[in-house]
Amino acid sequence: MSTNALATSVLSEEERLENMLLRRLGNRIHDLRVILLPEGLILQGRTGTYHAKQVAQHAAMELANLPILANEIKVL
Repeated sequence: MSTNALATSVLSEEERLENMLLRRLGNRIHDLRVILLPEGLILQGRTGTYHAKQVAQHAAMELANLPILANEIKVL
């Protein structure tokens, strides 16, 4: 597999996870971004409550079946 094909498949997986999380979380997380690394996930975005941040983390673990390396969702 070429480097470009690998980058495209990783990007597609990140987008797929973001879309699934947004469907599950509704409008509780804004500017959601999922960074997929071989070791696990990094979550980024903004929310109004710590509860929504925690729900996003648990949903991501369940959907991706990968550990969360960092939850960088900011509570404003």
